[in-house]
Amino acid sequence: MPDSELTGNGARYLNRDLSWVEFNRRVLQEAKDTSNPLLERAKFLSIVSSNLDEFMSVRVAGIQDQIRAGYAKKDFSGYSPAGLYKRLISRISSMVADQYRTFKELSRLLAKENISFLKYEDLNITQRKSMETYYHDIIFPVLTPMAVDQSRPFPLVHTGFVYLAVVLEPETQRSEEEEPFFAIVQIPSNLSRIISLPHHSNSKKQPFILIEELIRHNIHTLFSGYRPLAVHEFRLTRNADLALDEEGAEDLLEEIEKELRKRRWGAPVRLEIQKGIHPYALELLTEEFEIHDSIFEIDGPLDLGFLGKLSSAVKGYPRLRNKQLEPVYPAEFVENDDYFEVLKSRDVLVYHPYESFDAVTDFIIEAAEDPKVMAIKMTLYRVSGNSPLISALAGAAESGKQVTVVVELKARFDEERNIAWARKLEKSGCHVVYGLVGLKTHAKILLVVRQEGRDLKRYVHVGTGNYNDITAKLYTDIGLFTTDPAIGEDASELFNFITGYSSSTADRWQAFTLAPSGMKDRLLSLISREAEHARAGRPAKIIAKMNSLSNQEMIDELYDASAAGVTIELIVRGVCCLRPGVEGLSERITVRSIVDRFLEHSRIYYFENGGSPEIWLSSADWMTRNLTRRVELMCPVKRKETRETLVEILSLSLSDNVKAKKLVSNGKYEPIANELPPCRSQHTALNINVWKKGSSPIPI
Repeated sequence: MPDSELTGNGARYLNRDLSWVEFNRRVLQEAKDTSNPLLERAKFLSIVSSNLDEFMSVRVAGIQDQIRAGYAKKDFSGYSPAGLYKRLISRISSMVADQYRTFKELSRLLAKENISFLKYEDLNITQRKSMETYYHDIIFPVLTPMAVDQSRPFPLVHTGFVYLAVVLEPETQRSEEEEPFFAIVQIPSNLSRIISLPHHSNSKKQPFILIEELIRHNIHTLFSGYRPLAVHEFRLTRNADLALDEEGAEDLLEEIEKELRKRRWGAPVRLEIQKGIHPYALELLTEEFEIHDSIFEIDGPLDLGFLGKLSSAVKGYPRLRNKQLEPVYPAEFVENDDYFEVLKSRDVLVYHPYESFDAVTDFIIEAAEDPKVMAIKMTLYRVSGNSPLISALAGAAESGKQVTVVVELKARFDEERNIAWARKLEKSGCHVVYGLVGLKTHAKILLVVRQEGRDLKRYVHVGTGNYNDITAKLYTDIGLFTTDPAIGEDASELFNFITGYSSSTADRWQAFTLAPSGMKDRLLSLISREAEHARAGRPAKIIAKMNSLSNQEMIDELYDASAAGVTIELIVRGVCCLRPGVEGLSERITVRSIVDRFLEHSRIYYFENGGSPEIWLSSADWMTRNLTRRVELMCPVKRKETRETLVEILSLSLSDNVKAKKLVSNGKYEPIANELPPCRSQHTALNINVWKKGSSPIPI
């Protein structure tokens, strides 16, 4: 049942931020799941930390801003900012405690496997000598002790970094009434936090020590003439949202660079302190950061993000890792490596990470080198640090092709990288566009225009995920290659809209549906159409796979469709504000979430349409920001065989009873309970060459 203190809207909707906490709990559950290999469990624990960092610096920071501004209006889920903040801090505190209990359990299990993190006092003589040398030669030269006193004000504390708070007294005698001295030391972020310790060559042991443990033991070397009384870790999280005046910015790139510099001065949001911190240090920290109610006392190392690098630090132990995935190259391009010839006769659907992202990269490289290609246009939202796409696009521009790249400079936490890529592309001769004022360009599309005889032919790739070769190995996403004329013409219109002054009204698109101009209305009408089919006794069903569902209008339309008799199956990885299974409201709606080895990221929307199904691929989740404040794309999948493949992908997700969790009306997630044989959808998807060809169809 809904939370007892909520009535009215609160009984109809789940809160977005509390739903996010439940999502991160599902990630934490993967760290606790004993069926996952041990080093993979450690990675999930790392992801819990990084997820929480972003949530605190953006969502919780925004709630704090509302409270400071005196904003008390309740949101559509029934929470005021103050009430929501209190509930969030309580639930996050509980989750963090569970996170560190899990860390201790993983540490114990790793130690059984001879993989251990040692304290300095546990080191043998050989290890101590080695670490003394490492400290003095490598660590000590980059450390900067920063005293805090009347002549030296509190230094800037950067968000997300681990620091040591050091309480000292002079070695000469001082009176009891005198306050101790205080200093902070930043743990260097440009040195590895995990340090491998020497061990006997015949030993199976792989001991490690954290860099802060070495610095703590040697802290006296930074303060000659003073005696350390206490040394404890602390870590500050600041507000990371950018406050851009896009309308008044003469140069958006320069404006974003200015705001990025301001981010280091963002208001403090959260203070993490090591358990047992000296009271004097805690008093100074809370006074300096003016933070009193978002303080987390941590019983263990601060910032477990380092666990994400543990697997690469440990040598051997294949049984403690997932078997390495070897993505298959799409069969259509294996049979004929001429992309243009293949796509003239058929559409090609590519399912990452099971099928290689190299297919996308190779297509761009082939287009860049093909003398018949006249133009290449694409959007870039999040790009990897060493992206082969950038070199291919730069090479195409240098060879005289018209290359247009829409680089989204406002992609949160990737702003600096995207600025660097934008400058490199501009230097090579590409036309670089930074998107539209007030909107993020989140659509994923690539257009290649090729001269073929007297005609120009358009080749289009539309994706649900970013053009990022790294995340394409970690996220599940769909890419569609097509030469459909209507999609090709719409692709040209889309780039004209972004780069020029073309209209984006809904009536000008033959195939695409775009946000913010018409996607929400189109989706509402598609849901409403299913309701009409149900009332008329025709087949009516909706299956929607997305990352998040939080837009109130979309939820209300789904409730109405459920009441009309439409069966609705939602696969929502993260935030979901819809309450399923409520009698008279949503009893025909089910919601499940899959958290597994790969991040479920594809957006696929299926509408039964009275027996003539329609399927769409999209870059957009059903969130207000996607539908109203971003340039998003929804593309129909037209070919029958391609739609059948997408139906099987949806069917796999709906069949999962191992990693899938079912959302119940009180906002909690429960295991899928049925008597069917175990089905882990991502494991089944690994056998892509079997089920993609339709030899083992799974009916919806």
